[in-house]
Amino acid sequence: MKLVRYGTAGKEKPGLIDKDGALRDLSAVVTDIDAQVLGREGRARLAAIDPQSLPLVAGEQRYGAPVSHVSKFICVGLNYSEHAAETGAPIPEQPILFMKATSALNGPNDDVIIPHRSVKTDWEVELGVVIGETARSVSVENALAHVAGYVVVNDLSEREFQLEHGGQWVKGKSCDTFGPIGPWLVTTDDVPDPQNLDLWLEVNGHRYQNGNTRTMIFGVAQLVSYISRYMTLLPGDVISTGTPSGVGLGLKPPVYLRPGDVIELGIDGLGTQRQRVHAHPNDR
Repeated sequence: MKLVRYGTAGKEKPGLIDKDGALRDLSAVVTDIDAQVLGREGRARLAAIDPQSLPLVAGEQRYGAPVSHVSKFICVGLNYSEHAAETGAPIPEQPILFMKATSALNGPNDDVIIPHRSVKTDWEVELGVVIGETARSVSVENALAHVAGYVVVNDLSEREFQLEHGGQWVKGKSCDTFGPIGPWLVTTDDVPDPQNLDLWLEVNGHRYQNGNTRTMIFGVAQLVSYISRYMTLLPGDVISTGTPSGVGLGLKPPVYLRPGDVIELGIDGLGTQRQRVHAHPNDR
């Protein structure tokens, strides 16, 4: 299934995309795409519905983040060896974890706002993992049973804030609009192998990132198991699993986002995103 949230920001309705690519309204079935929907039983109830029986939503619609009430937005750093190399960092022996504030969550095609006085805003296409079942110290073998589905993530990053302002990376990762996810949450039954997905990103039509999730240092099952050792993963939590090479920071010379730029990115079977970049109101 492809689950979505559509409509005005802050007032999104639940929906799904049918086999013909049409948007169907789920409002009469569920109130939102949240913990009640993401668990095995909730997903099974939705899967039993004939999409053709649901109201068709006409016209072009805005898509919001396809998951609501996200309690944690967890990111994994340097999880592709070529990305570690381009940033001059060693290959990690254990997953590097950091948090992105949930206030950064954004719709997949919403505008990206460069933070006030930022000069090093960067892009990162990543596979996002959405938790469906509460996970505490789960084994690698059982980890994927706790996953509801997968999303496209643009892990936008302000490199000066992240690397030059001291402390943890969270400061460079959590600015408003820095967490576009979606357009859809694709449930696990439609993603047979999360370790064989092509992912890409372009800025102004130039392809900067081309990768495949098979080159992750730590795979999805390893990450879910590892993270659940240190914190309880709740339904709706999002894990952003790292980015392949081709970020602006790693280019010679570095290239960063500017007002007017257009970012386009996608992952096989999970849809695409498109964002226009704007200056912060105080910098216009």
